Amino acid sequence: MRLRKKQWALPTLEKSPLVATDPLLYRGRWFSFFGREGPLHVEIGTGKGKFLNTLASLHPENLFLGIEMKPEALVYAVLKAEEIQPPVNIGFLLLNADRLEEVFEEGELTRIYLNFTDPWPKARHAKRRLTHPRYLEMYKKLLKPGGEIHLKTDHIAYFQYSLKTLSEAGFQLRHVTLDLHRSSYREENVMTEYEEKFWQQGVPVCRAEAFLP
Repeated sequence: MRLRKKQWALPTLEKSPLVATDPLLYRGRWFSFFGREGPLHVEIGTGKGKFLNTLASLHPENLFLGIEMKPEALVYAVLKAEEIQPPVNIGFLLLNADRLEEVFEEGELTRIYLNFTDPWPKARHAKRRLTHPRYLEMYKKLLKPGGEIHLKTDHIAYFQYSLKTLSEAGFQLRHVTLDLHRSSYREENVMTEYEEKFWQQGVPVCRAEAFLP
């Protein structure tokens, strides 16, 4: 979905204490950004932030970072988070996923969420998929032993591709379903903005968890 440019988005992000405007300073020490320690969960492509903000409210024991490269989307996620009192366990980065190794140390992450990321369906664009082997090798470095990737998508071909690349990269799979909202996993599921639309339209959502043994 193409978002209209918003001149106020960047200034708003730069002023918010929830946005790490210089994330390289926190590499290996994200506890200092949050002011406390805890398992660090990252959503790549956080969009307007419904998913991550909900998780942060439900799980105050964890630390959550939302990564998004579009300021016009991220600003809404930040504004939602600022309504939480106090927003002690959520933060945001305006960042391209290619730069993850610049801002996180090896073994620093406990979980990565990939929710409805661009499937890039054309074969010539495969390297842009966030489950392409080049990204998976990076995730493997950043995740702790036993670290997890949680994947959701409405694109079945991308889902099948992702299961294959995850397995080939050494991840083990569990809780795999081609229709999340009709499965037993729906009870603990937190929806994204896109997912709510798919659910209302009856579009099946695929979900899987991958972990490092």
